Amino acid sequence: MNTGYDGIADWYEREFLASQRPGDPLEIDRILGELLGRREEVDTCLDIGCGTGIYAARLRELGWRPLGVDLSARMLAYAAPRLPVVRGDAKRLPFHDNSIPAAVAIMTHTDMPDYPAVLGEVRRVLRPGGIFVHIGVHPCFCGSFADRGDAAAIVIRPGYREPHWTTRSWTDRGLRDKVGAAHLPLAGLLSEFVGAGMELVGFGEGGWPTPTVLAVKAVSVGPGRGRSRLGLPAGTGRGR
Repeated sequence: MNTGYDGIADWYEREFLASQRPGDPLEIDRILGELLGRREEVDTCLDIGCGTGIYAARLRELGWRPLGVDLSARMLAYAAPRLPVVRGDAKRLPFHDNSIPAAVAIMTHTDMPDYPAVLGEVRRVLRPGGIFVHIGVHPCFCGSFADRGDAAAIVIRPGYREPHWTTRSWTDRGLRDKVGAAHLPLAGLLSEFVGAGMELVGFGEGGWPTPTVLAVKAVSVGPGRGRSRLGLPAGTGRGR
């Protein structure tokens, strides 16, 4: 997670979120329903990098008890009225091994320069068979390498294949100019889930007409035993 949000928490809550289109343009609510699913008996879902807690209501609608964790104290001050929160680093989650039934990370992995370490922590705290749903910026179509001036014809320039950090925003709202963003190419990103000991069991995309969001559903199967139903071996790609 990114302490840079401490300096922009007021702007983020009052201006950035207000500038987003109404409804669910990125289809995150739909994706959560499809991949996380509805819980018949209320249980905890850890919201990693919860920010100001804007997805807490949707998690409750699905029957989960949201628990937020974020590194930014200022963002958590906005989140606290929306869900229980804990201040902590996603690379050192303040929870016991095998203690969490489900976790989500929603539009936050670009704020984490070492996302592979975060995935390792997610695996550590999840119960065997626990669910993790990642919903994030689509690595193929969003980034400093993507010219999105024409939504019907996105131009991908050199830079996609190399992991990197950028402070160049790809939207006119300018968030990444303020806090930066990490990029992992698709193969590297998926490989890190497998390497962390998780099985990839579902995928989704959101946004129109070109996807701006990629979602991954993974299940904890134990360290070193990760595999993909698509046959992707651990360690492929260039995500490390």
